Amino acid sequence: MAEIIGFEEGERALSWSGLCEAFARGHALPRAEIADSFLYRGEDTLLNRAAWIDGLGLAVKSATVFPGNGARGKPVVNGGVCLYADTDGTLEAIVDFHLVTKWKTAGDSLFAATRLARPDSRNILVVGAGNVARSLVEAYRSAFPEARFTVWSRTEASARRLAEPLGAAVATDLEAAVQEADIVTSATMATEPLIRGEWLRPGQHVDLIGAYRPDMREADDRALQRARIFLDSRETVLTHIGELKTPIATGAIGPGDVVADYYDLGGGRFRRDSDDEITLFKNGGGAHLDLMTSRYILDAWRAA
Repeated sequence: MAEIIGFEEGERALSWSGLCEAFARGHALPRAEIADSFLYRGEDTLLNRAAWIDGLGLAVKSATVFPGNGARGKPVVNGGVCLYADTDGTLEAIVDFHLVTKWKTAGDSLFAATRLARPDSRNILVVGAGNVARSLVEAYRSAFPEARFTVWSRTEASARRLAEPLGAAVATDLEAAVQEADIVTSATMATEPLIRGEWLRPGQHVDLIGAYRPDMREADDRALQRARIFLDSRETVLTHIGELKTPIATGAIGPGDVVADYYDLGGGRFRRDSDDEITLFKNGGGAHLDLMTSRYILDAWRAA
């Protein structure tokens, strides 16, 4: 009988280091086969993201987006993840959508930072003040326990609501905050770049999460040109997300400017090569990462 794993009970069994280890194991397996599909009814949307990794299993993550729910006091985004066995395709677990999304999204960025950010990073700037930003503080704190956190948002009030319970500072000047940071992690809904390449300094790590559509970007062309660029997956980022798709289309950068994605871990290319280089990571969050995260959640649940 399939396990049903809710948010609170599922989260108690998890650790950020454990998830990073699961990502490393998952990317040592054959490359994932992935597919997305959409259904619409007016403003309402059903998104299905499917992934299959030989040796790990299959997952279908379904997200329902009903914008009208907000006025009714209900969550706008709901859903679940069905995890299937690799050996016979039987349903092994139904995992809470929000649990998988939280850990996959923040864990994706953390996994990259453990390889690309300088280990002595002490000043981490979080750009944005939503739920993802809260998860990023939690995740980054696990790997950089001595770091100081600063939050910037378009409105100072939203930055304070996030920062104060977490013991973080609030920035009112984004340019100055970026210049002072060792790590810049951005999770916004920006369609025009917020982070300027002229603000960056040697040794920084930039982590971009927010853009997920072709019309969205968080960093400008100059930031990409100054940095060594890394992705979680070329397949899910290069032709689908504006952060890379747009500057490639205009010729500001080329596909060859991407140094590596997670499937290059085994070849040793996914790494920082010097203390003074700027590294930039685009978190695309493909369905294969949902599968790896769901499998980790189920394994940790069973172990607990």
